[in-house]
Amino acid sequence: MKLPPRLLALSPGDLVPGREGDFVACVERALAAGLPGLLLREPALAERAFLALGERLGALRARQPFWFGVHDRAHLVRALGADGLHLSFRSLPLREARGVVGDGFALGLSTHAGDDPSGWSGADYLFHGPLHATPSKLGKLAPVGLEGLQRAQQASAAPVLALGGVRPEDVAPLRARGLHGAAVRAGILQASDPALATRAYLAAHP
Repeated sequence: MKLPPRLLALSPGDLVPGREGDFVACVERALAAGLPGLLLREPALAERAFLALGERLGALRARQPFWFGVHDRAHLVRALGADGLHLSFRSLPLREARGVVGDGFALGLSTHAGDDPSGWSGADYLFHGPLHATPSKLGKLAPVGLEGLQRAQQASAAPVLALGGVRPEDVAPLRARGLHGAAVRAGILQASDPALATRAYLAAHP
């Protein structure tokens, strides 16, 4: 099993058919700058479009290896040669997901303040957040801050990646508090210059 790297980029989550090429171009630019990992999470894409996009990313991996995770679609993990499967509260329970993908794949779980940490058992790594207020979580989840992330790390034996508005300047404080790393959505693959953004996050890792 290969755990996600300390810097993981997330796909936008709102791709529509016909725009996949723009996204792949952004990924290529980030990879050229050293991006070590990507999680594909596109719930609006139909199965065939998701699979086709995953295969395009697989072609990039053949040229430049990177950690690749699939969000929610457990049945596609093997077909896409992914390294891991990421789950949320809407997904299969961890035990059932493990039964689908089998051993050898990293199972991730999105967690939040107020969760019972006993429900995290079986996850190989966690996302926890949001660190900062973000448009997607406005009015839904309050920021947990550095202290909340540290509490999550102390409550879990699994590595924790901070999620939610993580900036390059947040990376060193997160690492100082024992966090494994950061999962970044808008900050990399929706940045005006994905390569420059990637280098900024990588430079911030101690």
